[in-house]
Amino acid sequence: MIQVQHITKAFAGHTAVSDVSFDVEAGEILGFLGPNGAGKTTTMRVVTGFLPPTHGTVVVGGYDVVTAPLAVKSLIGYLPEHVPLHPEMRVSEYLSFRAALKGVARAKVGRAVERAIEECIIGDVRGRVIGQLSKGYRQRVGLADALVSDPPILILDEPTIGLDPTQIREVRKLIKELGRKRTVVLSSHILPEVEAVCDRVVIISRGRLVGEGTPEELKRQLEGKVGAQAEVRAADFDPAAFESVAGGCSVESEALEDDVHRVVITAGEEAGAVEEEVFLVCVERGWVLRELKKTHVSLEDIFVEIVAREDHADREADEEPDEEPDKEADKEADEEPGEEES
Repeated sequence: MIQVQHITKAFAGHTAVSDVSFDVEAGEILGFLGPNGAGKTTTMRVVTGFLPPTHGTVVVGGYDVVTAPLAVKSLIGYLPEHVPLHPEMRVSEYLSFRAALKGVARAKVGRAVERAIEECIIGDVRGRVIGQLSKGYRQRVGLADALVSDPPILILDEPTIGLDPTQIREVRKLIKELGRKRTVVLSSHILPEVEAVCDRVVIISRGRLVGEGTPEELKRQLEGKVGAQAEVRAADFDPAAFESVAGGCSVESEALEDDVHRVVITAGEEAGAVEEEVFLVCVERGWVLRELKKTHVSLEDIFVEIVAREDHADREADEEPDEEPDKEADKEADEEPGEEES
């Protein structure tokens, strides 16, 4: 449904997105992740045709975003991070106006507005002035705007920003339902939201794609990184006592109160022995084990690991000394004849 091939977007010498490629299949919910400034919003603006790519191609539903921008826009419902609503208009009036702008036939505008209002659960504010609505309701009006023309593709940039927990759950449920009959690209900083809603994930950092796959496929990248979390009461607590667990591991600890500590153990290989060995360490030392649980790899772990790995690689590259200039090449360049005058 969407093919992004080697897109680069540069602004006045700054490259916001560099050689990013990914596909989105019909009916798929794709999560688009990255730290602030990674290039997520720029990528989405290129995919939707709001910005032209500097290099590369984007094809949506068989149409190129550069050569057929209107055809692409007709297939997409786009919810930007900051929704540009008309605060002086009433909700139903605004959605009717937007439906007409998007080419919905006059005879079908009323039904299109009713469907969007119903899907986004904003019937109780349909007659209210948009500027008087809460942030949560304005966000849902923006989502209704994206849906009003019944597009086959939805691109949602931070769709739950500013919503309360109940509204977030409702929007997550709505996105999953919409994904049954539409292709959805979801950008979010809320990692549990992406893990709960999305079929597949793309991760970018510093404008480059650094991870792609289902949450399960990405978790396999951290296989072997298992561990446990424990709460220990001990006057003579020493976190180094756990460093030999599972043949060697990393240990992080923090003091919770007098003589009570939380310790997080990340082991290297065998998962089954970690909890047992933590228990035995506490028994041998005479420490009180107040809590012990196995830790699991989450999408947040994957995200932090991949982005940290990329940042480390970039720092190492920045620290490498520049190569000696190729004097022979410079000499040859100096000796090349200039272009003939016309």
